[in-house]
Amino acid sequence: MKFTQDKKQAILTYMLEKIEQGSEQLSKSVADTFNVNQNTIHTYVNQLVAENKIRRIQRGQYELVSTDTIYQLSRESGHLDSDLFAYEAYLQPHLKTFEKNVQDIWAYALTEMTNNVMDHSRAERLTVIIRQNCLKTAIILQDDGVGIFEKIKHHFGLSTLDEAIQELFKGKLTTDSENHSGEGIFFTSKLMDEFVILSSGKIFAVNKFDSSRLAESGSPDGKGTTVLLALSNHTKKTVTEIFDAYSDPDCRFTKTLIPLKHMFETAPVSRSQARRVCNRLDQFQEIEIDFKDIEWIGQGFAHELFVVFAKKHPDITLLPVNMKETVEKMVKHVTD
Repeated sequence: MKFTQDKKQAILTYMLEKIEQGSEQLSKSVADTFNVNQNTIHTYVNQLVAENKIRRIQRGQYELVSTDTIYQLSRESGHLDSDLFAYEAYLQPHLKTFEKNVQDIWAYALTEMTNNVMDHSRAERLTVIIRQNCLKTAIILQDDGVGIFEKIKHHFGLSTLDEAIQELFKGKLTTDSENHSGEGIFFTSKLMDEFVILSSGKIFAVNKFDSSRLAESGSPDGKGTTVLLALSNHTKKTVTEIFDAYSDPDCRFTKTLIPLKHMFETAPVSRSQARRVCNRLDQFQEIEIDFKDIEWIGQGFAHELFVVFAKKHPDITLLPVNMKETVEKMVKHVTD
């Protein structure tokens, strides 16, 4: 049976995704999903093998073919004089067949992360690992600098590294306000499918990530900072739409998102925790407080955030989302 090009591409993409997930019944799963016979699936499998997109592990089991390319940059050699160097010299050749929106996202993300290494880390060396398969591209950046969380903690006089990590979620955070807006990490994290920072034994993550892959990617001596970026090669996201989601009509960065589950190891209960959340929020006009996976909150936390902060800043809009019934009841209790 001959399919349209769109249906064939849908089948191939589904097959690749199932292989990435480690499916042990690939042919049956794909055949049942698309109502095609297994001979057709076997033909497509052979095509993917011939194109070196997958390889056979054992009978009926396959894996995606992945390539790793490693580049070493040094300040002494002038590689860290320009934030565009790593993108133009090393990454861009790996993106030639991708759509413009994908290339634009990578151009923004890698230049922003390189800029952080150049201007903030005091690193002498940067390792860039480009890991690609036919579904996605991942980049691991390892520098030998002072460590991003330590730098933030020291610069802002914070008590712990955890407080430094919490500040990163909000955006507009920079240790050099004269030359930087503090938007790079925030927007890069929203553009990526996976975004993780590992430093000083601590992790900053805003979305899904493979913890085993991160563990093997960290610096061998535990120093400096490791950043993991990953993005689908076929994403439909654009830089413009992500920026627009957090900007006002005048293109000012006025909105932010506070993902509480990533900021606290347990349910937030105290006023001091709420004050940490509220720190620097007066720089925004609209703040989305995401309660996803938060089972309950303390009265002190709710009162400090939705009463004390709200009264001090009546011009700022707080938008609680993904509240479970127990959380919603507490918010109503302190605001009614």
